[in-house]
Order: sequence, then structure tokens, then C-alpha cells
Amino acid sequence: MAYKFIDNYREKGARKKLVELLRERGITDENVLKAIGKVPRHFFFDETFWNQAYRDIAFPIGDGQTISQPYTVAYQTELLHITKDDKVLEIGTGSGYQTCILMELGANVYTIERQANIYNRTLKVLPGMGYMANFFLGDGSKGIAEHAPYDKIIVTAGAPFVPEILLKQLKIGGILVIPVGDEKTQKMITVIRVSENDYDKIELDTFRFVPLVGDQAW
Repeated sequence: MAYKFIDNYREKGARKKLVELLRERGITDENVLKAIGKVPRHFFFDETFWNQAYRDIAFPIGDGQTISQPYTVAYQTELLHITKDDKVLEIGTGSGYQTCILMELGANVYTIERQANIYNRTLKVLPGMGYMANFFLGDGSKGIAEHAPYDKIIVTAGAPFVPEILLKQLKIGGILVIPVGDEKTQKMITVIRVSENDYDKIELDTFRFVPLVGDQAW
């Protein structure tokens, strides 16, 4: 993991190219693209692999986890329709890259990670970059009920179903974005809480995430 925060013209140029690639792939939210263009993705890589940081690919970060593909990050973020000061629950902190994108959009992020090694690493890296999220170690499939309700919830691992416990932590009018399927491929699902007991569900494109592990998942 890189702790030397060096961001020069080469990396900034690579981010600009990445933003253009994401725009070509169909990402239209200019605020999301601006956030992608601002967050130095190479800070989440060991220096040995900095040349991989701005490719549109997922990349291993240890403990069986990956930093998500930039397109996937942009796609999920766009579905959330983040507005300034939104209270957002992120299930699966991972590298913290998605966390930073959310914060660049003005969100107040509560993020939970079940892998202690990854949690401790991210807890060091993000504040060093100037991102002060609310970090939690635990079973993300159950959410963080003590800080609910949330305006938005994003799940960054593949779930076998939409956990009811997460739906109940959404505000009315809130949005949940979650990939649901088997352990190989998932459909991206958007759920909007329209009333106390009613939800609108939209099934979108196919993706591949690492499995969501926990009491309300695999």
C-alpha cells in the first residue's frame, strides 16, 4: 500500500484519460466524473503497481478483496444521485477509493469493513489523504443501525438477496444500490424507499463483485 502521496502531472494526465474513457462508456454525471478526476487512485496501490492504477480494471488489494474497477465505481455512484450532505452508508470499505469518491461529492460517509487488515490499512490511508469518513469494523450485511436512517446506501460486494435490515435503515425517499446474484455474477439493483413499507426496485446491468459475507449475506 502506498503511503507516499505523490501526485504529479503524469498521474493527473492519466486520470484525465480515465475520465474520458468513462464518459465514452456511458457515465454522464459530470459531478461523478469530476470526482473520479480528482481522487488519486494510485494512492491505493503499492508503488510497484502504480502503472495499473488508471486502467479501467479491478485490482487485488489482499485478503481476497479488490479495488473496484473505475467504471463500476462511477456506475454505482451515479445511481445514488448524491447531493451535498447526504448521509451515506457504504457496505464494504475495501481500499477506501469509493469512500473518497462519495466524499468528493459532498456526502457524509459511514463506511463498514469486515476484514480487520483492510480496515486498519484504510484507516491510515484515507485521513492521510484528507478524507475523514466515519469508519466501522464489523458485519456490513447488517448495516449500522445505530446511525440510521441514511439518505443513500451503497453495497460494494455481491449479495445473494437484498437484506431487509438494510432496507429498514433507508430514509423514505432514500436509495439503496446493491449487486444481487450468485457468487460469480450479479445484477445491479436500485431500490427506492417510497413509504414506510413500500419500495420500488429496478434491475440493471450485470457485474461481478467479490461476495458479501455476513449474517445477512453469504
